[in-house]
Amino acid sequence: MKKLNDAVDRFAYSHPNFGIPNLMRYIVAGSVIVFLLLRLTNYAIFSYLGFNWGAVLHLQLWRLVSFVFVPDATDPFSLILSLYFTYFIGDLLEREWGTPKFNLYYFSGVVLTILVGIIGYYAFGAGTTIYSTYYIGMSMFLAFAALYPDAQVLLLFFIPIKVKWLAWADAALFAVDILSALFRLDFVSALIPVIALLNFLVFFWSDLSGAFGRQRQRVRHQHSHQTIQFKAAARQQQKREAQQGYRHKCSVCGRTDTEFPELEFRYCSKCAGYHCFCQDHIYNHVHFTE
Repeated sequence: MKKLNDAVDRFAYSHPNFGIPNLMRYIVAGSVIVFLLLRLTNYAIFSYLGFNWGAVLHLQLWRLVSFVFVPDATDPFSLILSLYFTYFIGDLLEREWGTPKFNLYYFSGVVLTILVGIIGYYAFGAGTTIYSTYYIGMSMFLAFAALYPDAQVLLLFFIPIKVKWLAWADAALFAVDILSALFRLDFVSALIPVIALLNFLVFFWSDLSGAFGRQRQRVRHQHSHQTIQFKAAARQQQKREAQQGYRHKCSVCGRTDTEFPELEFRYCSKCAGYHCFCQDHIYNHVHFTE
């Protein structure tokens, strides 16, 4: 994965003119046109727009492209919301990554989807047809969430929610769709979202592996004997105070803050556990190791 991720970055850097600028404008415009044609023909042409490798072999070459523009929405209001969100996310990703890398992300998803359709045709017969790029759009949202996890959107137009929580819902939808397809033994429908997720992982492998590495380091640091757990220490201290009648006691001389209120007491960060020392011994003691 890391090699593929590095290859993508190298290609995007080495080919600054690659791709179609403002790609989402063309995707949105094409989807609107296809939606209008479907409504005008009462969906009579719908079966001619999906990707089917057998039909492509019979020179219906437009199917290599037309399935990209088939909208998931069936009514104008849902279409407007879907296309607006798609354009917003796609345009933001293109501005963040640059045109070459964003085009690679989108078109690699399209190409992988086509490959799934070809595999499905030879494995399961001529009935294998793919009608939209729904999961490519979902993977674009995952990319948006990975780049801007704390950005807020208005759920149902008035409930502010961070994108990272919606990303978990998006991932759950992926899982539900994959498991549902497997339960139906529809392996092509299960493979399409898996491919979209793999495409996402290729582009974000370095970011995700770096985040997991930092999380592991944080966990190791939190459980290190040299790390002072202040909340746990505070609870232990309160318990000791209630039982012993003092707050601080020097681990060397045994003096307490109750008996000698004028003394200052400190904890040593180099000792294992929580050991308190008075001002005379904080820099003059043998460190505890157990």
